[in-house]
Amino acid sequence: MVLRNIVNIDEEKCDGCGQCVNACAEGAIQLVDGKAKLISEVYCDGLGACIGHCPQNAITVERRDVDEFNEQAVKVHMSEKKNKSQLEFVCPGIMTRNLRDRAKTTDSESVAVASQLSHWPVQLKLVSPQASYFANADLLLVADCVAFAMGDFHNKFLKGHTIVIGCPKLDDREYYIDKLAEILKVNKLRSLTVIHMEVPCCSGLTSIAREAIIRNNEELSFDDIVIDLSGNVIRTEKISRSF
Repeated sequence: MVLRNIVNIDEEKCDGCGQCVNACAEGAIQLVDGKAKLISEVYCDGLGACIGHCPQNAITVERRDVDEFNEQAVKVHMSEKKNKSQLEFVCPGIMTRNLRDRAKTTDSESVAVASQLSHWPVQLKLVSPQASYFANADLLLVADCVAFAMGDFHNKFLKGHTIVIGCPKLDDREYYIDKLAEILKVNKLRSLTVIHMEVPCCSGLTSIAREAIIRNNEELSFDDIVIDLSGNVIRTEKISRSF
């Protein structure tokens, strides 16, 4: 260990845009679960070339005891990536985008039914709690399958709302609770609505919302809406903080 400069990434500020990944010539930064991570101290030279590429000011350089920068290890690391033909690629599809003005420019003659989606990304794993579209939002927490079962989902529910989606059966429940709790912590929501399918495993989304509210000590009630396999609303229940 030596005392030297090293990059530090604030995960709370990071929105996963990936610009720092492309800016790091040593391959020291990668996206993990939608967040930029320093994968190895020996790959980071501490010069901070990535700082100017971060739109969220999430990267700083700090001085602390870390492993020495190893130029040879960097060469091997980058060579292995090339040999596998898997050079780091940051999908531009995870960059935060506000789509609220899209309706003004959409050619209504070329689009049969206009989308009501107001932002991107929408997957709970990928969104940043600091994203501007969460501020004072009417938030929908929706199971992945709902929009496929319900033909009029966009106009019935999505219009005028911010949305995050997830699968309570296949994804990490604890991660979802932590992420939703963080969204609640840093934003003042107007409302929260949970929408899920009637199948038993899908109801886990309701408990995720409950636990996130409890962990964040919020006094927030929410509507819990159940959709059947034909896309019909079969139950709507108001769930209060006293559960």
